[in-house]
Amino acid sequence: MTRPQLLILSLGALLLQPAQAQDPGEPPAQAAPAQTTQAQDVDQAHEPSSPRALAQTAQDPQLQWGPCPEFMPEGCAIAVLHGDPGQDNADVFFRLPAGAQIPLHWHTSAERMVMVEGELQVTYAGQEPVALRPGTYAYGPAKLAHEGRCGEAAACTLFIAFERPVDAFPGSPPQ
Repeated sequence: MTRPQLLILSLGALLLQPAQAQDPGEPPAQAAPAQTTQAQDVDQAHEPSSPRALAQTAQDPQLQWGPCPEFMPEGCAIAVLHGDPGQDNADVFFRLPAGAQIPLHWHTSAERMVMVEGELQVTYAGQEPVALRPGTYAYGPAKLAHEGRCGEAAACTLFIAFERPVDAFPGSPPQ
């Protein structure tokens, strides 16, 4: 850790110490030297109120998988990774069984996606089909209808970052 980083952490630790009552007629008390370790300073800088870093795999047993909208294929599931799906900026895993067909649908939000496992053929309205394989990034504009099919060899898991609240509507958006 560099000296400026240690100084910032030490100042932060000092500012977090509780204030002591003082008699107005007494001279100001001298601050006691900070007696914290670097590890304690780092811990104080990462209080529970500050955001926590996160890393999860699609196979994590701690994930809570829930159902997809009714028009999606049987066996479809969604796990919320970060954020609130009813608010802006939620991240999810979207899982389909092998061979599942995703019907034509659209979202009010743009989607930023990375294929995690399996192979998914996706077709956006007016565009050629695209094969998403593990590691493939894809962007789907808001309100652009699309459909897809998970390959027969394995289940598909797709990471999706939604900009707006998570939603999905069957068919094409109203004109």
